[in-house]
Amino acid sequence: MSRARGLAALVVLFLVLILIPPPDTITPQGWRQTAIFICVIAGMVTEPLPASALVLIGLTAMVANGTPMRDVLGGFAEPSVWLVIVAMLIAKMMLDCGLARRIALLFVRAVGQTSLGVAYALQMTDVTLASGVPSITARSAGMVLPVGRSIAELFGSTPGATANRLGGFLMAAMYQGSAVACAMFLTGQASNLLGADLAFKLTNVKVTWASWFTAAVVPGLLSCAVVPWITYRLLTPEVTRTPEAPIFASTELKKMGRLQQREWITLLVFTGVGVMWMTSAWHRLDVTFVAMVGLGVLLVTGTMSWQTAASERSAWDVFVWYGGMLKMGQLLNDTGSTRVLAENVAGMFGGIPWPVVLVGILIIYFYAHYFFASITAHMLAMFPPFVAVLIGIGVPVQLAVYSLLCLANLTAGLTHYGTTTGPILFGVGYVSRSDWWRVGFVVSIANMLIWLIAGAAWWKWLGFW
Repeated sequence: MSRARGLAALVVLFLVLILIPPPDTITPQGWRQTAIFICVIAGMVTEPLPASALVLIGLTAMVANGTPMRDVLGGFAEPSVWLVIVAMLIAKMMLDCGLARRIALLFVRAVGQTSLGVAYALQMTDVTLASGVPSITARSAGMVLPVGRSIAELFGSTPGATANRLGGFLMAAMYQGSAVACAMFLTGQASNLLGADLAFKLTNVKVTWASWFTAAVVPGLLSCAVVPWITYRLLTPEVTRTPEAPIFASTELKKMGRLQQREWITLLVFTGVGVMWMTSAWHRLDVTFVAMVGLGVLLVTGTMSWQTAASERSAWDVFVWYGGMLKMGQLLNDTGSTRVLAENVAGMFGGIPWPVVLVGILIIYFYAHYFFASITAHMLAMFPPFVAVLIGIGVPVQLAVYSLLCLANLTAGLTHYGTTTGPILFGVGYVSRSDWWRVGFVVSIANMLIWLIAGAAWWKWLGFW
């Protein structure tokens, strides 16, 4: 029944939108196209259907609105769409062969003498994997969470009465750290590549793996240093010394033994692909081509079977919604709707210095995520008009693009539904909703200060403004 009501609400929203007279510069067909896009975004927020199903319905509606079928399906031929799915398949192999777990255990063994050290180890595992795994769910929920929960249970901390012993702090720290990991890399999560594509089409700024990392590395590392500590102060665990954690990690590593052939091949592929992405400005090889070569190595060597690749439902699910939304975003831009919105909003800020406006708009952009259950939905709905507004009031283009792209990821930490891993980590049951939101809000202030002050200074040094 809730699904029926949700779909009915979207239909009503569509009818209301198309009854509103369009601006003079937008055609009736373009206005209907805009209404379809808004309804899909609204559906991704309210979730009456899975995102991929909503996108397919939206694409069908655009064909019915007069857009040629070949144009509507063009998003599935975009290289970035294939980059996401190939990288997610490589991540699947890292999880299956045990390499991801081994990386986490190595970090814990190195710095896990204290509960705060364990949090840093889990965060740096997430950050390391984010350099090539564009799925926060695969990393944080599939690779990092099992290690963190095992350590919590090692100290007798389980959901309920003993949650405060260690588990509550680790769950909150892992979640907040995963948002920082997303912000540091183009491959931090799937919608980053979508945002990069939108940036190029809207502003002609070419965002690459190397350029994103260069822009994010300084504020990102500062957030990596500060976020676990703030979480520790807000949810101080009863267990502060964890000498058993490195012992646990060492024992588990001994059980795993030396790297097996599948792990070696996967490690070489992961490292090789990452290095090639970092140096793409020198060799000029397409990053999607590099990823496909890596996947080819896994398939040819038998490290991954095609049956395994074909059965990775989450990767193909991302392929459908990402390719569809990428094209829908392009078609929306073609209607001129985002330009009209930007021009009207920019007119409201006449005479105010652009740095003041930039800070104000970024704060609005950030905390609007309380109304979103997806970074993707947030970026699709707000990045195009906001980047247009910022450029329209005189904000340097690169500053506008990178500040919006990076901050979109950090918004995930605000709530327990801020991104796909939120319900998973929150659902484990270690942290109350009030504590989760309290930590999210305080951490958000710290992140905003870091990225708006240290980040802005770093971007000034890079020549973004």
